[in-house]
Amino acid sequence: MPVILIIEDDTAIHSLIKEALELHGFQTQSAYSGTEGKLLFEHHQVDLDLVLLDLMLPGMDGEELLEHIRQNSNTPVIVISAKNDQHSKLELLTHGADDYITKPFDVKELLARIYIQLRHAAKASAGPMDEIRYKNISVNLDTREVTINEQAVHLTGREYAILLLFLEHPQKVFSRANIYESVWNEPFWGSDKTINMHISNLRNKLNRDDTNYIKTVWGIGFKFD
Repeated sequence: MPVILIIEDDTAIHSLIKEALELHGFQTQSAYSGTEGKLLFEHHQVDLDLVLLDLMLPGMDGEELLEHIRQNSNTPVIVISAKNDQHSKLELLTHGADDYITKPFDVKELLARIYIQLRHAAKASAGPMDEIRYKNISVNLDTREVTINEQAVHLTGREYAILLLFLEHPQKVFSRANIYESVWNEPFWGSDKTINMHISNLRNKLNRDDTNYIKTVWGIGFKFD
């Protein structure tokens, strides 16, 4: 049974989410401040399958808590916020959020987004092998740990899924639409900005041994080499 940590200080919204999740068979952990969320995350990190994170929190704010989570875990994080401008969404996705939903939201949409993230996480960790190695990169499929030259690399859930896509098909050229539809599991609507941002972040994190693993194929997309 998946375990989800809810970090939300609005008691009405918190109760709504908690009741909906438990009605659909999830276990929940509840935090009403950023500081409490940090403590619960650290205590239950091994058992957690997903985090729902509000941004405007007492104590440690949501952005700072997201950064802490990403430094220590690949656990999927869905941000729930009243900020609905495109810049805020891209900033949060850049800094480690796996998805973003704005308030007010439909509970059914939130549940759908949760199921998508859990499927991505399950798909990423599944397979006949427990490890993938490519040159100096090693990926443990059970723990989702990524290392380069034995040094840990902390990836967001999207970055991890993109890396696996490349590793499973080395030398294959992927268009931006291919990547988006494979990783986001949604139709591609023609915006390159999100893909370019995630590819750029992944490149920077993998470039620890001065090897440019992700090559741009101009006019088409990207390939892993």
